[in-house]
Amino acid sequence: MIPGQTVGVGLATETDLERLRQMALLLEAENARLHRRLVELTRALAQAQGAAHAQLELEIQRLQEQLAARTRALFGPSSERRGGGEPAEAPRAPAPPRGHGPRAQAALPLVEIVHTRLGEAAPCPQCGGTLEPWHDQYEEAEEIDVVERSFRIVRHRRQKYRCECGGCIVTAPGPAKLVPGGRYSVDFAVTVAVAKYLDHLPLARQVRQMARAGLTVDTQTLWDQLLALSHHLTPTYEALLADVLTAPVLGADETTWQLMEPGRSKTWWVWALCRPDAVVYRLLGTRSAAGAATVLGDYRGIVLCDGYAAYRALAKRGTEERAGPTITLAHCWAHVRRQYVEAEPSYPQTAEILARIGELYAAEAAARETAAGEPGVLLAERRARVAPVVEAIRTWVAQQRALPQSALGKALAYTTELWPGLVAFLDHAAIPVDNNATERALRGIALGRKNHYGSRSERGTRVAALCYTLLESAKLAGVEPAAYLAEATRRAIATPGTVTLPRDLANA
Repeated sequence: MIPGQTVGVGLATETDLERLRQMALLLEAENARLHRRLVELTRALAQAQGAAHAQLELEIQRLQEQLAARTRALFGPSSERRGGGEPAEAPRAPAPPRGHGPRAQAALPLVEIVHTRLGEAAPCPQCGGTLEPWHDQYEEAEEIDVVERSFRIVRHRRQKYRCECGGCIVTAPGPAKLVPGGRYSVDFAVTVAVAKYLDHLPLARQVRQMARAGLTVDTQTLWDQLLALSHHLTPTYEALLADVLTAPVLGADETTWQLMEPGRSKTWWVWALCRPDAVVYRLLGTRSAAGAATVLGDYRGIVLCDGYAAYRALAKRGTEERAGPTITLAHCWAHVRRQYVEAEPSYPQTAEILARIGELYAAEAAARETAAGEPGVLLAERRARVAPVVEAIRTWVAQQRALPQSALGKALAYTTELWPGLVAFLDHAAIPVDNNATERALRGIALGRKNHYGSRSERGTRVAALCYTLLESAKLAGVEPAAYLAEATRRAIATPGTVTLPRDLANA
């Protein structure tokens, strides 16, 4: 390659980037000019038709809002954080310090190495005498070391026993096998599952990592271990789903998942049902009310969710004589807050309701701290501390006027339509003020979706739902996920059909 060619390519790339940037700026300027012209024409048309001044101003404000929203979408950061104003959530415990500095590492084993002076010791620089070891006196310093992962072949030799009569031969039992006659251990399969569904490493990436450690394996072999694992743990998954559906209050949410079968790719949906100590995922090809009914089964209780119409359709159906879930809806204040955060750039008056929502979270945190887990005390505290803030929010919403299709109009309609569910927590101590716990439970799904894109078959969706359910539930129950998965699998191999829930090990 001629050296000058490389330089030319670099210059051409920089020129192209600058040209694209200039084009984007020109398009944005032209877009702004057209919107300004549209505002002028709208004002002139309204005056010619004798339209009300207030309605005209609302329409102009909506057009300006659309322009600002498009600009933010192109050039602004994506965040729910606001600059200044009241805190939107309850105060949290201080985060551990970041950056350099020693931190306690109680979970790590401690290895002591004593360093001595080798060979003949130098004489004392003061008197020339001999330096002797000073009993139990050391200069100590710690360092964090790493023991790299390694693989090994374990040869199990099962002793045979026979009787002198020659009529009986007995072989000593061996370890639990994931697959009869299989070559890979339970711990190996668990390691693959944790890496994919907890650390979000695609199987192809795991294959490359294992190759660097000396193990030659392919993605099909790793997938076979996950499939075998799921066969043993299916009863546990189903039992955990049934157990979660006994909770009086469930958080519900959903997100997308790609099913990439050969020759076609389609969007499926991950449905999550969450309670404080467990979460269950179901992967379905629909996001309709029928899908919600499939996930909830015969559930009878309160579902905390956003304003998605499928849940509202189920709640209405529950009042009729039909089979399926009978649910009461509670709604999430975090979703309400997002509506007003989106409207704030064009409607500064929303700062007031955002401040009120911040007060709501602060009052809720104070009520929970005072209640110390007592439901009756929590309800009394909510009615004394939180209810007045909620009433102030309702009054503010009722006083506002905005076009229905504007961001503020949509936020006001969202709040008004869901109001019965938004105030349900004032009468039920078990209902949280928002559904953030369920959204956090979907974070691992979203990260995995970005890294390995989805599943290649419907069978793959079932394995993913099972592994995500058991691993995330172990985290919520305070159990080490890999240890839980390995123990539950060994119990299921020893006695097929055995169910081991995360809380069984948490209470052990």
